[in-house]
Amino acid sequence: MTEPDIKKGLAGVVVDTTAISKVNPETNSLLYRGYPVQELAATQPFEAVAYLLWNGELPTADELAAFRLTERRHRALSPVVKDAIDRLPLDSHPMDEVRTAVSVIGAIETAGIANVLDAVGTPEENQERSLTLFAALPAIVSYGQRRRRGLEPVEPRDDLDYAANFLWLTFGEDPDPVVVDAFNRSMILYAEHSFNASTFTARVITSTLSDLYSAVVGAIGALKGPLHGGANEAVMHIFDEIGTADQVEGWLDAALAEKRKIMGFGHRVYKRGDSRVPTMKAALDSLVEHYDKPAVGELYEKLESEFVGRKGIYPNLDYPSGPAYNLIGFDTLTFTPLFVAARITGWTAHIIEQQSSNALIRPLSLYDGADERHIDEYEPDTSAIDVLERPEEAAG
Repeated sequence: MTEPDIKKGLAGVVVDTTAISKVNPETNSLLYRGYPVQELAATQPFEAVAYLLWNGELPTADELAAFRLTERRHRALSPVVKDAIDRLPLDSHPMDEVRTAVSVIGAIETAGIANVLDAVGTPEENQERSLTLFAALPAIVSYGQRRRRGLEPVEPRDDLDYAANFLWLTFGEDPDPVVVDAFNRSMILYAEHSFNASTFTARVITSTLSDLYSAVVGAIGALKGPLHGGANEAVMHIFDEIGTADQVEGWLDAALAEKRKIMGFGHRVYKRGDSRVPTMKAALDSLVEHYDKPAVGELYEKLESEFVGRKGIYPNLDYPSGPAYNLIGFDTLTFTPLFVAARITGWTAHIIEQQSSNALIRPLSLYDGADERHIDEYEPDTSAIDVLERPEEAAG
């Protein structure tokens, strides 16, 4: 019998088709519905990209206006969701806050639906659910950061677009256009990336005919891991460890000698460098100039140059986004929740696509455990039981 070819981590395995995104091998560009993501990030508001991912086409001016009007009606943080977050310890990881909040929203939205099949929802209902989560996540993420800082939540503003309102909710100040632009670009770059770990998790859950909220909660759990969404947090921890550009070589010598994994470099899909990095690096450069923090840029450049020169492994999107979010003022623990707020668009697009042509995702495994055996061959070791039954002998 021929042994199956095991693909650890499903590397190289094609499990389904998707019309949502791909990496074009000829140009090394990530495409959303056919559009290079760098073009979208340079020209579009995040709301238009969300619309594109869910509907397949960029919106007309009227469609975008209607989309924005609906999104702004769902921005306020529900008192029930706020109460659920308040009941969590202040030192809970922000991803646990986000996961809990989404679960509460789902429980509220599907309350009264006795048949779990009815909770799956129609494509139209799931478009509405997706937009509701998209609109609510900035309030959830920003409230988490504010409560950890001992600050009261800020009410959303309907005169601001998505990115500007997100910054307003977090910091309570009118954001500078340079910062809004950089943040908007980061959200677009993080919005979607085909069958990554969290998206695949969402599709697996969806394939069981579970509801959209359950699939998103599962995706959040997958994204929390440092080999996936948590990498942008890890990048900032590395920057904090190193300190300044002149410390890079010594730090890297020690890290490589210890065989540490240097987060922010390498990618399963990109072999010639992550196509999203130049766009995010340009956004980082604009923030370095805006905040007059040249040391951040120097550290970034030195670590990239040294690591690429020694290992030939290039940065991924998490490498420039970590210091960018830090400059904007987000706490390091908030970085991955920001990823959630962006990727909710891609996740829900995939959930709806999975539902449209569903097959239960249930791979096989190759068993390498004990050969078949039978209980009548089992002879338990009773010595421990004897000691428990005769404690005076054990003590003697």
